[in-house]
Amino acid sequence: MRYKIDVLEALRTKGYTTYKLTHEKILHEMNLQAIREKKMVSWKVLEKLCELLECQPGDIVEYVKSE
Repeated sequence: MRYKIDVLEALRTKGYTTYKLTHEKILHEMNLQAIREKKMVSWKVLEKLCELLECQPGDIVEYVKSE
């Protein structure tokens, strides 16, 4: 799995800075760091991202066959 979009940039476009996300306890810093490092997050976090970005999981991630 990999991210199809720059998640943090998409969140910024919707008005969610990393400061706002952590200080309003919308997302934990650990999850933001995972996204920065292009690591996958839990389904629960992916669900929250879909809610914030008003999209479907397939708009954020895609399956890539590993070699």
